[in-house]
Amino acid sequence: MAGAGSAAGSVPVVPGQPVVVRALSLLAQFTEQRRALNLSELARLADLAPATALRMVRHLTEWGALEKLEDGRYVVGVRLWEIASLSPRGHGVRQIALPYLEDLYEVTRHHVLLAVREGHEAVLIDRLSSRTATEVAYRVGGRMPLSTTAVGQVLLAYTAPDVQEELLAQPDGEGGGPGPGPAKDLRALLAEVKQAGAAVVRRTHPSQTVSVAAPIRGAGGDVVAALSIVVPDAATQAHEMVPLVRASALAISRSLGHQGKASGAWRHPVPAARGNSSA
Repeated sequence: MAGAGSAAGSVPVVPGQPVVVRALSLLAQFTEQRRALNLSELARLADLAPATALRMVRHLTEWGALEKLEDGRYVVGVRLWEIASLSPRGHGVRQIALPYLEDLYEVTRHHVLLAVREGHEAVLIDRLSSRTATEVAYRVGGRMPLSTTAVGQVLLAYTAPDVQEELLAQPDGEGGGPGPGPAKDLRALLAEVKQAGAAVVRRTHPSQTVSVAAPIRGAGGDVVAALSIVVPDAATQAHEMVPLVRASALAISRSLGHQGKASGAWRHPVPAARGNSSA
């Protein structure tokens, strides 16, 4: 079948499926590379009869999920963004994390990323960037692989063991699968990420960068998001950035209600105030 299963998060269309599934299959055909599609393209990609696609597109446009351009093509409507912004794992975390992201940006002046896991991928829910920052491949709302990105490795490392094994069993390069290296190597890497409380990833495309990410925990202690900074490789030593990112992630976690373990630091007693003595 053509196309229906090619877009991230799409559901293959089969005869007898509910109307809502077929409508969602139309929306799933929009990607970063296909931001505007005409009716015939939508019908072909979603494997729907042209008449069926036309009827659904009309309803989706009336509701605001799609918008029609002057040239007859369709784009995703603002109404979908309004609905998506209500997601507690997206807008809720982002709203609380934003002041800390801004502080981290002021220190680094490059890229600060916030991501959550969705299925076999990470979804970027916010990014602060300098106009002069080095080029990166991911946009807000875009999907990122789990195994080859710093935020992805953090999210994967703290995923439940059964889910992690399911993701690691994926074919090379698909979803959160092992990618170019053996799954056993990725398991060892994820263990190191958990031990260090941070992930460090170097990339050469689209530019030479180093990413450092740390986990953000919710009130229940589960990792709900990952925070990352991305800077030009060799501009700053990665080990110097790890404490900075971890401290910011910990602060966000506390704002989300997470009560971490005591640090073990020795607290100096406050000296008693001395009264004035007379000679």
